[in-house]
Amino acid sequence: MHERVTAHRFLSRAVQLALRQPTRRHSAPAVAGPVRFLVMDVHEKGGSVRSNLLLAGGLARRHPVEVLSLFIEDEQPFYPPPAGVTSRVLDDRRSSVRTSRLQRLLSRVPSVLLNPEDRSRDSFTLWSDVQVVRALRRLDGGWLITTRPALHLVAARFAPPGVVVVAREHDNFTKMRAAVREDLCTLSSGIDAVSVLTRGDEQDYDALLGSSGVAVFQAPNALDPLPGVPADVRDDVVLAAGRLAAQKGFDLLIEAFVPVAQRHPGWRLRVFGDGPRRAELEAQVSALHLDDVVELRPATKEIGPEMASAGMFVLSSRFEGFGRVVLEALSKGLPVVSFDCPRGPAEIITDGTDGVLVPAEDVAALSAAMLALIEDDGLRRRLGDAGPAKAARYDLPTITARWEDRLRAAFQDRPVGADPR
Repeated sequence: MHERVTAHRFLSRAVQLALRQPTRRHSAPAVAGPVRFLVMDVHEKGGSVRSNLLLAGGLARRHPVEVLSLFIEDEQPFYPPPAGVTSRVLDDRRSSVRTSRLQRLLSRVPSVLLNPEDRSRDSFTLWSDVQVVRALRRLDGGWLITTRPALHLVAARFAPPGVVVVAREHDNFTKMRAAVREDLCTLSSGIDAVSVLTRGDEQDYDALLGSSGVAVFQAPNALDPLPGVPADVRDDVVLAAGRLAAQKGFDLLIEAFVPVAQRHPGWRLRVFGDGPRRAELEAQVSALHLDDVVELRPATKEIGPEMASAGMFVLSSRFEGFGRVVLEALSKGLPVVSFDCPRGPAEIITDGTDGVLVPAEDVAALSAAMLALIEDDGLRRRLGDAGPAKAARYDLPTITARWEDRLRAAFQDRPVGADPR
């Protein structure tokens, strides 16, 4: 792997020199212009896509906003585009779209820009390399908000002078691979600011990049109002939602539900999500004889009404970037039980006030917490009643205002001088 990383850096540097990219970070910024988001696939479903679109819509109330999507594959977007936001696709991979011979050829060649250890590498091709560099080179001032490490690094190399680059991180710092972290340090002269979701990440990124002059600030995900009026009488349902992947820990939740099903057979566990571990989770449910009480349902856009009628919400993740689904549950007056995983839940939930935190990956503790809430209606109602006030701290106007302040600061404080590269 070390040889692959070294070869990648050599080839990437050669490409950069061949393109003769002008100096970036330490050139004076142009006049303030539009806010642009650079995302991977604006049509896909997922918390980060939803969060980016929500923020784009909030900023569009006072700024021109454009979303640049590196590629799209699905025919229709999972989330509707926000009002006032325009979008542009750089690599349209939909089967209904005719492609040129050159595009088909370059789409078969792996990316030369991405670090071999970057988790996004398989999504990039030489064609997408060409398209994203062309798009970046044509930008004319304003702000560029990149939305994952692969895109931070590409923008750091190729965004022209006058464009303020703000790297928006959705994952937690501890999950970034070492080689990608090293590249981020090397290219920090091309990044003006980094936005993170939690205070813990703010400290880690500041320690990594602060000495390079990169501003690091915390701006959590905003909460958009969900449909559904909280029910006075709630169903005997434990609700969970997220991608069916190892990170979300649904295998731990299913195991933890065994004692619940034994003591309270009238309660149900209902999990909404799609992902690669569906078959494995279905097999686990059958092996534990939980077929009658555990439901694995597809991802839904109508999670609000489900939250409004359920009895409690459980977050069983092994790690999180933030955990906005916790805010969504709190907004519906739904008591939350969560692993105290890195990072996010402990910065949202006040244990014993609006939810319950248990040690990370402690299945027995998760079972005990669910049972405690099931067997104490008063506690369940008290925790649920405190949720909406906590969720209100994360409404869109509040988070958008924070972003506007930091974008202005990133623009005004940008240093001028010679590029050290």
